Amino acid sequence: MSRIGKKFINLPEQIETSIDGSDIKIQGPKGKLIYTLPECIKIIESNRTLQLRKTNNNNKTQALYGLSRTVVNNMVTGVSNGFSKQLEIHGVGYRCQMDGNDLVLNVGYSHPIVIKPENSISIKVENNNLITVVGINKELVGQTAAKIRSIRPPEPYKGKGIRYHKEIIKRKVGKAGK
Repeated sequence: MSRIGKKFINLPEQIETSIDGSDIKIQGPKGKLIYTLPECIKIIESNRTLQLRKTNNNNKTQALYGLSRTVVNNMVTGVSNGFSKQLEIHGVGYRCQMDGNDLVLNVGYSHPIVIKPENSISIKVENNNLITVVGINKELVGQTAAKIRSIRPPEPYKGKGIRYHKEIIKRKVGKAGK
């Protein structure tokens, strides 16, 4: 039994919703998001709250119940506040800069790496070593941040690489000399 799926989703004043069959459209000050619910989940709107209901009670429906509620709640949060992830670059000579909308990374390869963000994602750079990924879609923000991190993940010996802000890297002891 999903405890998350049973919870109500409270809608702030500036959020507008429209439900068309299994499609839900949520619009707010930051933008607009659309999501198609599975056939086994129905959504009900009443006095500034949303609630999800299951149409049948099998394992697949149960698995999608809490997921659908979380996705819709993230949509409401995204169009009202937005999401952001920060990444840090550690290493001698490692740096990043913006070239228009593109992120250019110099992280120890023989050539610079260029990352083109999605349309709804914006990337900001501070001090040549702090990257902030901002957007209204939580999934796209996390996916873009993971894509940037995967270019040069932090290594355990010196800690060089791209890591999430305040991520702790377990360091290993190097080779013992004789």
